[in-house]
Amino acid sequence: MSPARKAAGRRWALVAGATATTGALLAGCSGGGTSSASGASDTINYALPANFTPNWILPIGTAAHLNTNNSSISQSLWEPLIAYDGSTGKVGWNKDNSLATAADFADDSKSVTVTLGDRHWSDGKPITSRDVEFWFNLVKENKKDWASYSPGKAPDNWKSFKTVDDTHFTLTFDRAYNQQWMLANELSMIRPMPQHVWDKTSDSGSVSDLDRTPAGAKKVWKYLNGVAKKISGYATDPLWKTVSGPYTLKSFSTAGKVQLTANAEYDGGGKAHIENVNLLPFTTTDAEENALRAGTVDYGYIKATDLGQKSQFTAKGYTVRPWSGWAITYMPYNFNNPKMGPVFKQLYARQAIQMSVNQKTLSKVVFNGTAVPTYGPIPQGQKSSFVSKKQQDNPYPYDTAKARKLLTDHGWSERGGTMVCTSPGDGEGHCGKGVDKGTKFSMQVLSQSGSTVTDNMMSALQSSFAKTGIDFHIKTAPVNSVLSQSGQCKASEPSCKWQLSFFGTAGSWYFPAYPSGDSLFAAGGGSNFGNYSDPEVDKLVARTTTSASDEAMRDYSAALAEKLPVVWLPEPDYQVSVVKKGLDGFAQDSLANFHPAMWKWTK
Repeated sequence: MSPARKAAGRRWALVAGATATTGALLAGCSGGGTSSASGASDTINYALPANFTPNWILPIGTAAHLNTNNSSISQSLWEPLIAYDGSTGKVGWNKDNSLATAADFADDSKSVTVTLGDRHWSDGKPITSRDVEFWFNLVKENKKDWASYSPGKAPDNWKSFKTVDDTHFTLTFDRAYNQQWMLANELSMIRPMPQHVWDKTSDSGSVSDLDRTPAGAKKVWKYLNGVAKKISGYATDPLWKTVSGPYTLKSFSTAGKVQLTANAEYDGGGKAHIENVNLLPFTTTDAEENALRAGTVDYGYIKATDLGQKSQFTAKGYTVRPWSGWAITYMPYNFNNPKMGPVFKQLYARQAIQMSVNQKTLSKVVFNGTAVPTYGPIPQGQKSSFVSKKQQDNPYPYDTAKARKLLTDHGWSERGGTMVCTSPGDGEGHCGKGVDKGTKFSMQVLSQSGSTVTDNMMSALQSSFAKTGIDFHIKTAPVNSVLSQSGQCKASEPSCKWQLSFFGTAGSWYFPAYPSGDSLFAAGGGSNFGNYSDPEVDKLVARTTTSASDEAMRDYSAALAEKLPVVWLPEPDYQVSVVKKGLDGFAQDSLANFHPAMWKWTK
């Protein structure tokens, strides 16, 4: 969120990825006490955000599957080496749901030795360093398919993996790194996988040490990736039966309905309190709200625009409270789009676009006051020492008259209400390199469907862009389709037709504790959808990962607030409610994951 648009950035959802809802989340029960909407104290019905259909199970996320729901489900089945989340109310290492018990860095910060707990797979086999090595080998040899990959970062900066014994291994780095950054942003991405079950190249193939050669690792990845695309087989394929987490998979439909049931063999500290979890998909927010009104879900959502109707839901046993996320919201540009890419590459053009976005009005009117402006790459919804003064002060305040002048000063003239390049070429007073004469300033966004809030925001943007002389066309699709159609591409490829994309009604990208942008804005980053590239930014990103000073993060914040790698948009809150004296046992994770093992019905 992810995208969702994770995570993890490493978020699977982009909000996490990562991840998006349409406003306020609620949790409730129709009967109160220990009963749920399903009528059973051992069951919960959880409403998934509209059009955010789970579609991936493998604990290695790919760019086309950056949906935070995927990550949350996967982590319930296969626990991370180090679970770094905000489920306790503060972002940190959640050792109850981690396979590691300690991570000891060398004095020179160039290596770390990790200790595994005494844990077992659901088939009784011990979880060992070999299972970590298996994940490491697959990611190392197939890194370009991994959504969290950014050149120069993991696994590139992990020089070697050395097994000490079954419960200890050492990772050596290519240089000294900020230890907290390495722990929270890189080691937390490691997902031990059952090597004794998955290290093969076909359903009927025998398991061996194939992953220990580059060719073998590629073949194993191809096999696992292929099986992971067969959603209808998730619940029945023996491959997915061996898990380490508090839940196992009972069913998983192609329509997005997922049923989890408690793992009877789980031996970790984060055991499930509720036996059965039903994750329910909805195609629209209205349908999801109707389910709330009917009392058929225990945990659901309302739109920010419906907060005035709060009493309708509290009267049914629901409570409403804000769920703020450690996230940013934006629309990526496709800098390689053959038509508009050359325009997007002009800083003045991106400045004119950003000046046409009235974030304060969008936050107030569209999100009913539940959003905060985003002026740069660091979340602004919570106080932190990472945000620069330049980002805080908004270098490009809303001003369509100034935006128009910026375009006319660079060779654009209005024709029939739309700006057209009339002075092509480089230099002062010209449109810029690659922008042909007659090019219309007309751009299209591929936006997530099923959200009234998103639709309203896109319409408002269309109106404000028109004041600048920019045509803005809106095309909608389910969020998974938006993500799959908005990937990295070359101008010559058919897949490069997209110009702008939006997948973040409740946050495009949810960060780990340290909001460095290596995946998002560094050249070649795994979630750098639009192929943004700036050598100066790459250097600043690198500094955020090695320097122990927050000044490095503030320099990065200031640079991207000014350089505009994306269109910055308001970052809305998640909103959630917990049934009074009903559903309890958890804090809302500001990293946007949900943690069903922590939920419980209280008396």
